[in-house]
Amino acid sequence: MKRLILLWLFGCVCLLQAHAQMGEMRNNLSVGVNAGINLNSVSFQPSVKQKNLQGINGGFTVRYISEKYFNMICGAQLELNFSQHGWDEYYEDFPDLQYTRKMNYVEIPFLAHLAFGRDRGLQFFLHMGPQIGFFLSDSYTISEGWDEAAQWNPNLNVEQHDKEVENKFDYGIAGGAGLELRTKAGHFVLEGRYYYALSDFYKSTKKDYFSRSAHSAISIKLAYLFDIWK
Repeated sequence: MKRLILLWLFGCVCLLQAHAQMGEMRNNLSVGVNAGINLNSVSFQPSVKQKNLQGINGGFTVRYISEKYFNMICGAQLELNFSQHGWDEYYEDFPDLQYTRKMNYVEIPFLAHLAFGRDRGLQFFLHMGPQIGFFLSDSYTISEGWDEAAQWNPNLNVEQHDKEVENKFDYGIAGGAGLELRTKAGHFVLEGRYYYALSDFYKSTKKDYFSRSAHSAISIKLAYLFDIWK
């Protein structure tokens, strides 16, 4: 987490420095759509054994490029996405037990955009910034036998199964990198991104069972953007 925060701060410093110098000014606004998949997990304390849960994400993208400073293109990107998070429990000693929770959010990443490459052709870019989310709904699948197994195995955690989401506002840090092909027909983008939540979706006071319940996700995204003005 500290590395992500430092990288985000570094990106912000670079943007500020670029504006303070005599760079090549830009005024490029692009809009488009994005779609991809999440590989989700939840950081629980006390811990819950799990494997990655696949979910979908997608929505709208707005990007503004303000300046090119030497070989670095500086801008900002805002997205409005629907995104599925959650977890899939797995215990090697109990392979027949199944519990999966999918949690649906509207998410808004605010990203610094730093790119390197030609105006027409292939670019490499970095994204980093804060992200907020609003819980919409959830669903789960559960197999029989959990209560009986938990009676004989105190290390089997089932507290989270019947627990409703208590904190519906989510926030954290997002960062990623990718490639963008810029053509006359538009911009074609491939990105890998990581999200680390700083918030908990269950209450985490001393009297509560969980002291930590936070999302994390690895996303693979495709996007298409076209220029409104440049």
